Amino acid sequence: MNTPPIIYTEHLILTILVPDDYLKLVNYQRINFQHLQSWEPLRDKAYFSEAETEKRVQANLELFHSGMCIPLVGFDKKTGQIVCCANFSNIVQGAFQACHLGYSINQRDQGKGLMFEMLNAAIPYVFKKYQLHRIMANYIPSNIRSAQLLKRLGFEQEGLAKSYLKIAGEWQDHVLTSKLCP
Repeated sequence: MNTPPIIYTEHLILTILVPDDYLKLVNYQRINFQHLQSWEPLRDKAYFSEAETEKRVQANLELFHSGMCIPLVGFDKKTGQIVCCANFSNIVQGAFQACHLGYSINQRDQGKGLMFEMLNAAIPYVFKKYQLHRIMANYIPSNIRSAQLLKRLGFEQEGLAKSYLKIAGEWQDHVLTSKLCP
Protein backbone atom coordinates (compact mmCIF):
# COMPACT_ATOMS: atom_id res chain seq x y z
CA MET A 1 0.00 0.00 0.00
CA ASN A 2 1.32 3.43 -0.94
CA THR A 3 1.93 5.87 1.87
CA PRO A 4 0.51 9.33 1.15
CA PRO A 5 3.34 11.79 0.57
CA ILE A 6 3.87 14.93 2.57
CA ILE A 7 5.90 17.39 0.52
CA TYR A 8 6.80 20.79 1.93
CA THR A 9 7.43 23.80 -0.27
CA GLU A 10 7.94 27.43 0.69
CA HIS A 11 4.21 28.19 1.01
CA LEU A 12 2.45 24.83 0.70
CA ILE A 13 2.10 21.37 2.15
CA LEU A 14 1.32 18.82 -0.57
CA THR A 15 -0.46 15.61 0.34
CA ILE A 16 -3.42 13.36 -0.42
CA LEU A 17 -6.80 14.13 1.13
CA VAL A 18 -8.15 11.61 3.61
CA PRO A 19 -11.91 11.21 4.14
CA ASP A 20 -11.87 13.43 7.25
CA ASP A 21 -10.66 16.33 5.03
CA TYR A 22 -13.56 16.24 2.58
CA LEU A 23 -15.11 19.47 3.91
CA LYS A 24 -11.95 21.33 2.89
CA LEU A 25 -12.54 20.13 -0.67
CA VAL A 26 -16.22 21.09 -0.46
CA ASN A 27 -15.10 24.61 0.51
CA TYR A 28 -12.54 24.76 -2.33
CA GLN A 29 -15.20 23.66 -4.83
CA ARG A 30 -17.73 26.19 -3.49
CA ILE A 31 -15.30 29.11 -3.60
CA ASN A 32 -14.05 28.25 -7.09
CA PHE A 33 -17.19 26.93 -8.75
CA GLN A 34 -17.56 29.76 -11.28
CA HIS A 35 -13.81 30.15 -11.81
CA LEU A 36 -13.29 26.47 -12.68
CA GLN A 37 -16.52 25.99 -14.63
CA SER A 38 -14.89 27.07 -17.92
CA TRP A 39 -12.17 24.43 -17.63
CA GLU A 40 -14.10 21.36 -16.46
CA PRO A 41 -16.84 19.04 -17.74
CA LEU A 42 -20.42 19.93 -16.92
CA ARG A 43 -21.37 18.37 -13.61
CA ASP A 44 -24.74 18.07 -11.92
CA LYS A 45 -25.33 19.77 -8.60
CA ALA A 46 -25.05 16.50 -6.67
CA TYR A 47 -21.37 16.17 -7.70
CA PHE A 48 -20.53 19.10 -5.41
CA SER A 49 -22.57 17.90 -2.43
CA GLU A 50 -20.86 16.98 0.82
CA ALA A 51 -21.85 13.32 0.47
CA GLU A 52 -20.55 12.99 -3.11
CA THR A 53 -17.37 14.89 -2.33
CA GLU A 54 -16.70 12.60 0.63
CA LYS A 55 -17.20 9.57 -1.66
CA ARG A 56 -14.82 11.07 -4.24
CA VAL A 57 -12.15 11.69 -1.62
CA GLN A 58 -12.45 8.06 -0.49
CA ALA A 59 -12.37 6.79 -4.09
CA ASN A 60 -9.32 8.93 -4.89
CA LEU A 61 -7.54 7.59 -1.82
CA GLU A 62 -8.28 4.04 -2.98
CA LEU A 63 -6.97 4.86 -6.48
CA PHE A 64 -3.84 6.28 -4.88
CA HIS A 65 -3.32 3.12 -2.83
CA SER A 66 -3.73 1.03 -5.99
CA GLY A 67 -1.02 3.08 -7.76
CA MET A 68 -3.38 4.38 -10.47
CA CYS A 69 -3.61 8.03 -9.42
CA ILE A 70 -1.87 10.65 -7.27
CA PRO A 71 -4.55 13.20 -6.28
CA LEU A 72 -2.43 15.85 -4.56
CA VAL A 73 -3.72 18.94 -2.86
CA GLY A 74 -1.69 21.95 -1.83
CA PHE A 75 -2.60 23.29 1.60
CA ASP A 76 -1.62 26.82 2.54
CA LYS A 77 0.92 26.50 5.38
CA LYS A 78 -0.62 29.46 7.23
CA THR A 79 -4.36 28.86 6.86
CA GLY A 80 -4.57 25.10 6.27
CA GLN A 81 -6.98 25.72 3.38
CA ILE A 82 -6.67 24.09 -0.04
CA VAL A 83 -4.95 26.48 -2.46
CA CYS A 84 -4.46 24.17 -5.43
CA CYS A 85 -4.89 20.61 -6.66
CA ALA A 86 -2.84 18.45 -9.02
CA ASN A 87 -4.08 15.08 -10.16
CA PHE A 88 -1.62 12.68 -11.79
CA SER A 89 -4.08 10.18 -13.24
CA ASN A 90 -4.25 7.25 -15.64
CA ILE A 91 -0.89 5.97 -14.41
CA VAL A 92 0.29 3.22 -16.72
CA GLN A 93 3.41 1.16 -16.08
CA GLY A 94 5.03 -1.39 -18.38
CA ALA A 95 6.27 -0.13 -21.73
CA PHE A 96 4.39 3.18 -21.43
CA GLN A 97 5.37 4.44 -17.92
CA ALA A 98 3.27 7.59 -18.17
CA CYS A 99 0.37 9.53 -16.70
CA HIS A 100 -1.84 12.54 -17.30
CA LEU A 101 -1.72 15.71 -15.23
CA GLY A 102 -4.66 17.95 -14.43
CA TYR A 103 -4.62 20.86 -12.01
CA SER A 104 -6.54 23.78 -10.59
CA ILE A 105 -5.90 26.73 -8.31
CA ASN A 106 -8.01 29.09 -6.22
CA GLN A 107 -9.06 32.04 -8.33
CA ARG A 108 -7.75 34.46 -5.69
CA ASP A 109 -4.33 32.74 -5.71
CA GLN A 110 -3.70 32.94 -9.45
CA GLY A 111 -0.58 34.80 -10.49
CA LYS A 112 1.29 34.21 -7.23
CA GLY A 113 3.43 31.32 -8.50
CA LEU A 114 1.76 28.78 -6.20
CA MET A 115 0.70 26.35 -8.96
CA PHE A 116 4.27 26.41 -10.27
CA GLU A 117 5.55 25.88 -6.73
CA MET A 118 3.27 22.87 -6.28
CA LEU A 119 4.04 21.23 -9.60
CA ASN A 120 7.75 22.00 -9.40
CA ALA A 121 7.83 19.88 -6.22
CA ALA A 122 5.27 17.25 -7.26
CA ILE A 123 6.68 16.35 -10.67
CA PRO A 124 10.09 15.14 -9.41
CA TYR A 125 8.27 13.12 -6.72
CA VAL A 126 6.05 11.47 -9.35
CA PHE A 127 8.95 10.69 -11.68
CA LYS A 128 11.08 9.18 -8.91
CA LYS A 129 8.44 7.39 -6.81
CA TYR A 130 6.51 5.92 -9.75
CA GLN A 131 9.46 5.49 -12.12
CA LEU A 132 7.53 7.22 -14.91
CA HIS A 133 9.06 8.30 -18.19
CA ARG A 134 6.40 10.80 -19.32
CA ILE A 135 3.84 13.15 -17.80
CA MET A 136 1.25 14.49 -20.23
CA ALA A 137 -0.70 17.70 -19.67
CA ASN A 138 -3.18 19.15 -22.13
CA TYR A 139 -4.88 22.53 -22.23
CA ILE A 140 -7.49 24.48 -24.18
CA PRO A 141 -5.62 26.83 -26.56
CA SER A 142 -7.24 29.92 -25.02
CA ASN A 143 -5.89 29.00 -21.57
CA ILE A 144 -2.79 31.21 -21.72
CA ARG A 145 -1.99 30.72 -18.01
CA SER A 146 -1.74 26.95 -18.48
CA ALA A 147 0.38 27.35 -21.60
CA GLN A 148 2.81 29.59 -19.73
CA LEU A 149 2.88 27.38 -16.63
CA LEU A 150 3.58 24.20 -18.56
CA LYS A 151 6.29 25.84 -20.65
CA ARG A 152 7.94 27.17 -17.49
CA LEU A 153 7.86 23.64 -16.02
CA GLY A 154 9.61 22.24 -19.10
CA PHE A 155 6.65 20.65 -20.87
CA GLU A 156 7.00 20.54 -24.65
CA GLN A 157 4.17 20.93 -27.13
CA GLU A 158 3.51 17.76 -29.09
CA GLY A 159 0.45 18.65 -31.12
CA LEU A 160 -3.17 19.69 -31.21
CA ALA A 161 -6.05 17.28 -30.61
CA LYS A 162 -9.27 18.41 -32.28
CA SER A 163 -12.48 18.05 -30.21
CA TYR A 164 -10.42 16.32 -27.51
CA LEU A 165 -12.58 16.75 -24.40
CA LYS A 166 -16.10 17.96 -23.70
CA ILE A 167 -15.44 20.90 -21.40
CA ALA A 168 -18.12 23.35 -20.23
CA GLY A 169 -20.59 21.48 -22.44
CA GLU A 170 -18.61 21.94 -25.68
CA TRP A 171 -16.10 19.73 -27.48
CA GLN A 172 -12.82 21.59 -27.10
CA ASP A 173 -9.53 21.34 -28.98
CA HIS A 174 -6.54 20.80 -26.69
CA VAL A 175 -2.85 21.48 -27.04
CA LEU A 176 -0.98 18.28 -26.14
CA THR A 177 2.21 18.63 -24.10
CA SER A 178 4.50 16.33 -22.20
CA LYS A 179 7.51 16.38 -19.94
CA LEU A 180 9.97 13.50 -20.03
CA CYS A 181 11.83 12.30 -16.99
CA PRO A 182 15.25 13.96 -16.98
